[in-house]
Amino acid sequence: MNILQALSDTKTTLLIDGDLYLYQACVAVEEEVDWGDDIWSLYCDIGKAKEIFKSRLESFCERLDTDEYLVCFTVGDNFRKTVLPDYKGNRKKTRKPVGYKALVEWAIKEFPCHVQDTLEADDIMGILQSAKVKPTAIVSDDKDMKTIPGKLYRPMSDELLHIKDTEADTYFLTQCLTGDSTDGYAGLKGIGPKTAEKILGPHPTWELVAQAYTKAGLTREDAIVQSRCARILRWCDWDETTETINLWEPGR
Repeated sequence: MNILQALSDTKTTLLIDGDLYLYQACVAVEEEVDWGDDIWSLYCDIGKAKEIFKSRLESFCERLDTDEYLVCFTVGDNFRKTVLPDYKGNRKKTRKPVGYKALVEWAIKEFPCHVQDTLEADDIMGILQSAKVKPTAIVSDDKDMKTIPGKLYRPMSDELLHIKDTEADTYFLTQCLTGDSTDGYAGLKGIGPKTAEKILGPHPTWELVAQAYTKAGLTREDAIVQSRCARILRWCDWDETTETINLWEPGR
């Protein structure tokens, strides 16, 4: 099925970050139990987690005045690990909340969802929104989604942003420089958002990113690897016919 067929032709379809909000629902109901004699255990009331998640979906639809939505999840392999083998390697020892896997399986059956092997939920949302052929709005508090043009609703701050192409491109270039320790790609050591802003100046280009890497003793190839990790996929990065990724290249 063409990935765009999951979207409504007339109403705005909310592209919801299922990874984030189902995780939060699961964490909210996880409880510790002290059985005495130094024995503790964790449990999760999955029924409560389901109600929390359903309530969040309803609140998003009410806030943005639509009943059309698509919950996006990360399932299967991640293409970025072929670009940088240690991508998200820092999360290997991080425990998922109790019941999380079961809740993902439930949600995929229960709600309109989209999963795509090799893609993260972020990429699915980015591809669908940047196609710009049907009305969409991304719902996520993940800062990476600022690299995608279009509407972005951030529930934690109740912000509805309208991100222009130039703003999305600039944020992407900033991420190429700063990296993301949460996702396990480093960018340039010691470069934060303010320094990145100075490097990019009033006319941001990827060549300025490459120059910063070479000035630091690294190579253009190092810059490309970090950029491919930072790149949330857009429609131009996706081959719908073969369902394969066109890895980002400078100048595209």
